[in-house]
Amino acid sequence: MSAFHMFNAAQAPLFRRMRRLLVVASACLTPVFAPMAQTTDSAAASNYPTKPIRVIVPSPPGGPPDLLMRILAPKLSVSLGQTVIVEIRLGAGGLVGTAYVAKLPADGYTWLFTTASHTNIPPFNENVTYDSVKDFTHVTLAAQNFGQVLVVPADSPVKTFKELIALAKKNPGKLTYGHAGLGTASHIPAEVMKTMTDTDILPVPYKGVAEATNDLIAGRIDIFFVGTQIAQQHLQSGRLRALAVTGAKRWKGMPDTPTLQELGLKDFNVVNWFGLWLPVNAPAAVVSRLQAEVVKAVAQPDVIAQFDTLGLEGVGMPSADFALFVAKEAAAAQQIARNVAPAVVTVTTTPAKVDTEVKK
Repeated sequence: MSAFHMFNAAQAPLFRRMRRLLVVASACLTPVFAPMAQTTDSAAASNYPTKPIRVIVPSPPGGPPDLLMRILAPKLSVSLGQTVIVEIRLGAGGLVGTAYVAKLPADGYTWLFTTASHTNIPPFNENVTYDSVKDFTHVTLAAQNFGQVLVVPADSPVKTFKELIALAKKNPGKLTYGHAGLGTASHIPAEVMKTMTDTDILPVPYKGVAEATNDLIAGRIDIFFVGTQIAQQHLQSGRLRALAVTGAKRWKGMPDTPTLQELGLKDFNVVNWFGLWLPVNAPAAVVSRLQAEVVKAVAQPDVIAQFDTLGLEGVGMPSADFALFVAKEAAAAQQIARNVAPAVVTVTTTPAKVDTEVKK
């Protein structure tokens, strides 16, 4: 007979009494151990960080998020006392790297640093395995640009934004705009502009900004919304003409280019922004520490100077405000996707990985 059966019926009441005592003891001890667990988590957060940190950038090397994080990483390495490793994880317009972070432990040792694509890309894609709002801890909006620049070829008959809209209304469905992918910074402002001006301008998709810019210069498309740095380069060479910027205020690098708000589109404010996230349920103390360190980093004079050259400004938004901001941006992108009603994009991109390290 096994040890499990080595008791008789007379012993059953004894075993029942022992079981009741164990249940009572367990109930008494639970309130003691729960605070101990919380205290341990709090202590771990207060000692944070105790090892190197990875920052996942889900876009190409040399792109705006990568450049921006390379400016901030040395500052954060010093203030946090740990090495910050910038890791590029490419694929599906940022979906691969973002999905990777969403599944990791929320211990504060792997960050996600990306652009407005975090909220703008998912509504246009069926292969999204995460919720950009619910599956992340929203740390801070680190920086933003002054919007995209609405540009036309240098030899375009269109000289002003007013002339562009007049031409589009006179020729519905005849003008074209390029974009570097559904939900990208070249796609969203064009669709918002079309809605606000009640114009019919046909989208032409491209694999990237470079291809669209080249076709614009060659006159194969009529307009394009491009980042300030790329726009400035081609404006100075005389190959493009700027009609407006999409942000709420002018950029000092292009002081003569008006905003779309100035040109009559009330409340038009479409900018590319750069945020920092952790997986959902990250410790509050870690979130608070990181947000505070980013605020200090973007306020340093040399960082401000470097941001200026890139057409950026530091923000450092409080975490609670950033969470509300992300939810609002996600809802707006979903509405645009419903209005555009595009064919669903299938993700087939193979993820790529590039590791770089920034020492403290």
